[in-house]
Amino acid sequence: MKLARHHFTPVAAPLAALAFGLASLQAADPTPQQPVPDQLDLPTSIRFALDNNFAIRQARERIKQQEGVVVEVSAREIPTVAANASYQLNDKEITQTAPPSDRAWAISLTASQVIYAGGGVRSSIKSSTLARDAALLDLKSVINDALLTVRTSFYNVLLAREKITVQEKNLELLQQQLKTVTDRFNAGTVSSFEKLRAEVAVANAKAPLITARNDWRLAVEALRQSLGFTTNKEEYLRKIPDFVGTLSYTPVTFDLQSAFSAAHNNRPDLQRLAKLSSAREESVVAAKSGFQPTVSAFGGYQLRKGGTNSFGDSKDGWLVGVQSQWNIFDGRATAGKVAQARSVLEQTKLSLTEAQLGAEIEVRRAFSQWQQASELADASQKVVEQAEEAVRLANARYNAGTGTQLDVLSAQVDLTTARTNQLQAYYGYNVAVASLRRAMGQADEFLTTP
Repeated sequence: MKLARHHFTPVAAPLAALAFGLASLQAADPTPQQPVPDQLDLPTSIRFALDNNFAIRQARERIKQQEGVVVEVSAREIPTVAANASYQLNDKEITQTAPPSDRAWAISLTASQVIYAGGGVRSSIKSSTLARDAALLDLKSVINDALLTVRTSFYNVLLAREKITVQEKNLELLQQQLKTVTDRFNAGTVSSFEKLRAEVAVANAKAPLITARNDWRLAVEALRQSLGFTTNKEEYLRKIPDFVGTLSYTPVTFDLQSAFSAAHNNRPDLQRLAKLSSAREESVVAAKSGFQPTVSAFGGYQLRKGGTNSFGDSKDGWLVGVQSQWNIFDGRATAGKVAQARSVLEQTKLSLTEAQLGAEIEVRRAFSQWQQASELADASQKVVEQAEEAVRLANARYNAGTGTQLDVLSAQVDLTTARTNQLQAYYGYNVAVASLRRAMGQADEFLTTP
């Protein structure tokens, strides 16, 4: 699968059908080397990460592993059929047959079925099935976490790119100011001090631009890691995709009480621990089954050597029976297994209670971050327009001889600060919304939209 938008089919089902159903439980196998796309947007990044993010792929493999456990444990509920054969040569002096013979052979086919095992088989199957369900919920949780990382990383790329634009505009304004001051200095209308101050301002503006470009390069690499995108290193050095999108501000409303309820009902990590708790309860029952006898029924067919070495003289017949085993005293081994199972159950219950508390705190923190981000985004909306108007007026006053160069430089610094603050506010708001949705147990919005 390639990153470019036109290589993807649209997401036609919600996350429940996309990831949690997992009819095939197979992730797409990306090629070891993938071409760098021309363009990359956020929806494409999300869909690419679903198939290629390494944490998601590992979670899918854990589901396959647990499916194998279910099959293995369930095998005890169905009959087992075994075929045995033996052939030996021996000295007639040690033969145990009459008449004495120098060889012996036997063939048998036996089927056996566990009839009673103290409920251990049933409980083991239930426990493994619940553990498989927990693995599915773990995948859901891993997807939510991974896609939040992808979304945040993509926002980081957009933020770093816009910061470069802001710093470039700032440098351009200062260079224009330097040209104006230089022309006036050559005309003898301003002092060398004003020209020097303009030159210093231009030099100081280059450092933030260099930093912004480096931040952008690092943000691109972080996004590449979160996507699980592998490619030819030489090609990646020559070509980086054009990232499509902007940091916008679209107000969304949340309610704290509703967020708490959604977290308790929807968070897959809490649901996973609840499933594991039920599985541990079945494990206790399975451990207690060691105190009970095991009863099995068997039946089969045997073919043995007869009185001569001729195959036609062999003896054959069927057999059927019941066998039982009961460990009356096993050195308290079963009691130890029960104690371990009960301890694991209690640990799981404590983990669930702790996770519920942690989820509530996470929701409250995410809600607080969203409130702060909303206020900052609202406050930053008109500041840029005001700062741009302040720069225009400062230049007009300076050109008219009623303002100073310091007024112009201060206005330009304020404009750069306002633009940077607005970008940071929009970035913080988008990340806060995504984090709060994740804390509430909601899937990424691109996966819930047909």
